Amino acid sequence: MRRREQREHIFKLLFMSEFNSQKEMEEQLALYFADIENLEEKDKEYISKKYMSIMNHTDELDAKLNGISMGWKTSRMNRVDLTVLRLAVYELEYEKEEVPVGVAINEAVELAKCFGSEESGAFVNGILGKIANPDKKVAAKKSPAKSQEKSPARPKSGFKVKDPSKTIVVVNSNVRSKAPENKNE
Repeated sequence: MRRREQREHIFKLLFMSEFNSQKEMEEQLALYFADIENLEEKDKEYISKKYMSIMNHTDELDAKLNGISMGWKTSRMNRVDLTVLRLAVYELEYEKEEVPVGVAINEAVELAKCFGSEESGAFVNGILGKIANPDKKVAAKKSPAKSQEKSPARPKSGFKVKDPSKTIVVVNSNVRSKAPENKNE
């Protein structure tokens, strides 16, 4: 079994633990492993060991996440995103030698995209980027002032004007205005 598959199984077990007590998880683990076809003993041991280690470090992982994620404490996070983040932060903090930073982040983003919402990948990537590069500060891009903008005017309807020399007439029954009169008629 490849590491990616092992990581996905660990993710699923961690996610299940969000909805089951520790006592129930013992039985759930046995049932989960029974459903995996062609599971080798070494894979089962690796998955079990890493799952238990992450569960034993959940408080520390959550503290790290709460310290880095402004406005998104673990109690507010989507359970899929939180589970992916716990797994990735564990790899970043406790398996630095075995799992390169880029691999841990990429695998976490892929899990988030696969199991989470449309925004999960970006959210997970942002949090893990802050953890991996705590000293890097990202400056907010300032939008140019209205007088400095070089783009052509757009009608308020939201349509883009491909050729600014063309005239577009937008009809909206809620707007009461007169169209300019054509002097040639």
